[in-house]
Amino acid sequence: MKKSDIHTIDDIKVLVDTFYGTVQKDDLIGPIFNEKLDGRWEEHLKKMYTFWQTILLDEYTYNGRPFPPHAQLPIEKEHFERWLSLFNQTVDSLYEGAIASEAKSRGSKMAALFQIKLENIRKSPFPPLL
Repeated sequence: MKKSDIHTIDDIKVLVDTFYGTVQKDDLIGPIFNEKLDGRWEEHLKKMYTFWQTILLDEYTYNGRPFPPHAQLPIEKEHFERWLSLFNQTVDSLYEGAIASEAKSRGSKMAALFQIKLENIRKSPFPPLL
């Protein structure tokens, strides 16, 4: 059976809810997310709905800076690899099409960019400008 593509905010909500449901249970990245977002998961999910809605549907509802909240987390390359693997698996399990492919592409680019930024911050003798 052919899956549909991502077209609406409801599709985004299913993607985000399914993905972060998996993240919360993951042995590697789950504890990091669960500690950071303890009692604030609903707030985070709503922010992720608007983030992905802006990126994938060109509906500009997100207002924020995605990098700074991640800058102080104890995350390394293996955490990004797991995040991306779980994200791609979630997208593939739910959707197929151009926007689903774009979601995976954007996820990959964000993971790479975040790793580069974190590496630069950690190597610098100066405090980060976040």
